Amino acid sequence: MSSHGYAVAKTHKHDWLILLLLVLIVIILYIIHPFHRFVGKDMMTDLRYPLKSNTVPVWAIPIYAVLLPIVIFLVVYIRRRDVYDLHHAVLGLFFSILVTAVFTEAIKNAVGRPRPDFFWRCFPDGKDVYDKWGDVICHGDEKVVKEGYKSFPSGHTSWSFSSLGFLSLYLSGKIQAFDRRGHVAKLCIVFLPLLFASLVGISRIDDYWHHWQDVFAGGLLGLTVATFCYLQFFPPPYHSEGWGPYAYFRMLEESRSMTQVPNVQNSGQAQLSEAQVESQEGQGFHGCMGRLSLARDHNATLNDIESGRT
Repeated sequence: MSSHGYAVAKTHKHDWLILLLLVLIVIILYIIHPFHRFVGKDMMTDLRYPLKSNTVPVWAIPIYAVLLPIVIFLVVYIRRRDVYDLHHAVLGLFFSILVTAVFTEAIKNAVGRPRPDFFWRCFPDGKDVYDKWGDVICHGDEKVVKEGYKSFPSGHTSWSFSSLGFLSLYLSGKIQAFDRRGHVAKLCIVFLPLLFASLVGISRIDDYWHHWQDVFAGGLLGLTVATFCYLQFFPPPYHSEGWGPYAYFRMLEESRSMTQVPNVQNSGQAQLSEAQVESQEGQGFHGCMGRLSLARDHNATLNDIESGRT
């Protein structure tokens, strides 16, 4: 099956093109400015948390959210040599991450919720200034202030659950965690990626970059998209065929149907040959019986002649 890799990718070329389009949409959504929600002085009580660095930096997300699942997909491929499984796992993972990213960035820009550390982003010197309507007049760094309006939902959390949630579903299908045999130890493998994603979300609250509602919504969003994307390519993990992609079983059915057609043709030709042989044997039998009857008649005539002479 490893030789079918290019053919499988070519079949899904439109899906890969859509992935590129999603990347472009994410870039555009990240560039545009979010909605600047009204932030009054009395609201600053919950927005005065210190401005800290990220416990999980942005550059670490592609490592654990993209590279780690792909490494696991490759390990499974080396063991099974199923190119359908490898291709659909990678394609499903990318779709899960990018669709989640589009939703996350779009909602961030539309909501414009200030982060818990918004005060120090807006007023790095600690001197708050407001306009005549009571809204803030920020004099901090423009990029820092821009990020201050993008609290809901949590991007780290949604991306983590979209990728690691997909990986959790993938592993549960491969090890058949829901085969009704009661091997609870398998659930430890299934829960491990989800635990890591949860810890990433908790770190966002500890760093005062997000409110708990942001993290909860981001996790729910990422896990929901991951489930939809996984079921697009794989049966549910509790299914008897949950260990393989739909394309693999469809290929097996097509292979069986192609092998059955020549067998039917061969059996038909064999029956025709047998009928011809039987027909030839029947003709030979009748011809032999005819010759035997002629020989008996000839002998009878000779006997009559001989008896007449005597």
